[in-house]
Amino acid sequence: MTAQVDYLVVVFTATSGASGELLGSDEKELVQLVWQLVDVKNKKLGRVHELLIKPDLSDLTEEKEEEDVVEESVEEPNGSGADCSSTAASLEEALNLFHLQLTNDVNSAGAGTSVCLCTDGQLHIRQVIHPEAASKNILVPDSFYSFFDLRKEFKKNFPTSDLKTLNVYNMSESLSIPVDVPPMWDPSASPDPSAILPAEIAVQQVQIMTSIVLALLSEPFCHTFSNSERVNEKFESGTCSKMEKVCDNTVIRARGLPWQSSDQDIARFFRGLNIAKGGAALCLNAQGRRNGEALVRFVSEEHRDLALQRHKHHMGNRYIEVYKATGEDFLKIAGGTSNEVAMFLSREDQIIVRMRGLPFSATPEQVLAFFSPGDGLKETCPVSGGKDGILFVHYPDGRPTGDAFVLFACEEHAQCALRKHKEILGRRYIELFKSTAAEVQQVLNRYSSAPLIPVAPAPLVSVLPAVSLLPPPGGLRDCLRLRGLPYTATIEDILTFLGEFTHDIRPHGVHMVLNQQGRPSGDCFIQMTSAERALQASQRLHKHVMSSQRGANSRYVEVFPCSAEEMGLVLMGGSLSHTHTHTHTRSRSGTGLSPPPCKSRRLSPPSYSFTPAQPVLPTEAAALYPPIGQVLLAPRPLPPGHAYYPSTAQLYMNYTAYYPSPPGSPTTVGFFPSPSSLSSPGGLVRMPGLTYNSNGVKDLINAVQGYQSPAESVSLLSSSLIGQSSGGDAPLMSLPALMTKPAGQYLDLTLL
Repeated sequence: MTAQVDYLVVVFTATSGASGELLGSDEKELVQLVWQLVDVKNKKLGRVHELLIKPDLSDLTEEKEEEDVVEESVEEPNGSGADCSSTAASLEEALNLFHLQLTNDVNSAGAGTSVCLCTDGQLHIRQVIHPEAASKNILVPDSFYSFFDLRKEFKKNFPTSDLKTLNVYNMSESLSIPVDVPPMWDPSASPDPSAILPAEIAVQQVQIMTSIVLALLSEPFCHTFSNSERVNEKFESGTCSKMEKVCDNTVIRARGLPWQSSDQDIARFFRGLNIAKGGAALCLNAQGRRNGEALVRFVSEEHRDLALQRHKHHMGNRYIEVYKATGEDFLKIAGGTSNEVAMFLSREDQIIVRMRGLPFSATPEQVLAFFSPGDGLKETCPVSGGKDGILFVHYPDGRPTGDAFVLFACEEHAQCALRKHKEILGRRYIELFKSTAAEVQQVLNRYSSAPLIPVAPAPLVSVLPAVSLLPPPGGLRDCLRLRGLPYTATIEDILTFLGEFTHDIRPHGVHMVLNQQGRPSGDCFIQMTSAERALQASQRLHKHVMSSQRGANSRYVEVFPCSAEEMGLVLMGGSLSHTHTHTHTRSRSGTGLSPPPCKSRRLSPPSYSFTPAQPVLPTEAAALYPPIGQVLLAPRPLPPGHAYYPSTAQLYMNYTAYYPSPPGSPTTVGFFPSPSSLSSPGGLVRMPGLTYNSNGVKDLINAVQGYQSPAESVSLLSSSLIGQSSGGDAPLMSLPALMTKPAGQYLDLTLL
């Protein structure tokens, strides 16, 4: 709207809660709506209308009585000073009555047709009317989607004024407009904005605002009301490039969202504020599922600041936390560079549905058949564009991930498709979720890019020089590798499966392999007393069925002989291909081994490379330690009495890749900074037997109080590396060579 309007509707709202600069920040309902029509061309004023909203009417009888009173007294002024007073039982009824009365006044004036609202600031429209209407699923009249901010219009004529401190009183003072302040309201006393506004003040505010409007329209200002503020009617989805610049002052992070919420639900929560195109990005966790967080980008800093006032407002039964975020956070989640994704998302007005759990051999034809109606069913949910409306997600090496995105032309087709949730395709049930363009970008980025953070823990790598982690070819194959275990399998289940070969297991020689989330991966290593018994066990038990006591499922298990070096490689995070494990003599290219960290089937890229770490130990300190190869592959035997490490155990380092919440989450996982150097020669001390309920590094520092042990030199090892244990380790501490037992506590200290 660029031309001068014919009428301005000066509007003022009041809620049952806070007023002033905190209006609408407490989610209180609208209780009063006061407005007056201004004829811009003739500079005339209409009647002052007051709408009182009383949604707490107890029954229909009282409601009818109130309506009768309204009809009789609609032309009579009341005690608040309004020319016309009305009462409505709900917000929807109040908005309809407002629209009807406004139409009647405009038609009776007959001087024009273009009408626009005018308010004192942004809060009345953006923080009161639209949010409450969205939460109650009420259709807002078109007149509430455009308005003039009287403060901004005033600033055009008084550029030195500050928008944040402007109000109707200092504006009227600047324009030399006399104002009669009621005795119960003193604007100079800085009233508490959390206090409820008196009913008489709303009418007075409207009368002062109309005086300001007439003053701006008159000489010497002759102000033109054009280029009104706009409220977006709907959220526009779109794509965002990683090369795009996003201002830090326009992004917020919303936490606590329901897991099934979509970008449209986020836009509804922030209704009244203008979100940039494609500016709602749902965050995913390490498993590719929504974690209840979203990054939202607004069109300006002003809208971002208004969004922060909705901190702990409710979406259904959940309250949503709203915090500041950065443009870099938003680009990490929503930014993309794939041309395939850009082409997929280039179509307008498309509804996206995410498919999860697809068979790896699924084809576009099978997906189209999955959404086709079955026998006797009339519901149809055709995929928009046929095969072009399906996007399969792959790893960088081309392997399918089991995820796909499908486009539908309208909401009706998408809802019909979502009703097929957990139906069978092939031999697997398929999970269906309503998705967004930002989620498509994020899933593609997650599967096709490098990990979010370095996967090698800094405290360990920094003090160990770079060595080859691949075991030499050959070696004594006196260990067993079990693949395909039931995820609920326990040590007892494994011993039952081995049967007579249980007697050939070395003490504490069963090692369960956990995945990156700390859950059983289906693999297990067993140290046998001899290579002959390991070979016999693999030949007799290979592909036999193992049952789990915890669950009814049973699976056949693959059994292969392997060497202790190969076992150590996997426990350190490497991968071991079973296709070559029966070959005793093989070259380096045929070992089937890859160095750590472990290549995850779902999250990790196919390979990693680490820059060699420079040795940081002084020459004097380095003389105290054996070569690093001896530390990794032949450590000094542990003294008897350790229940969790066999006497020939190796020092397995934790190279597991941790995937935190998406960038921007306050729960991001971090590591202790690695020491750049050691100030003086010292020793590395290992402390087995720590309890799980300890406070970690804090307790360790207290235990060795009095010795030179900086906090950054203390690191905790995960017990999942060795399997099942009831205690923890603090393996590396920089201490003097003198060991002692702290008073009141027993710690097993071993100098490495």
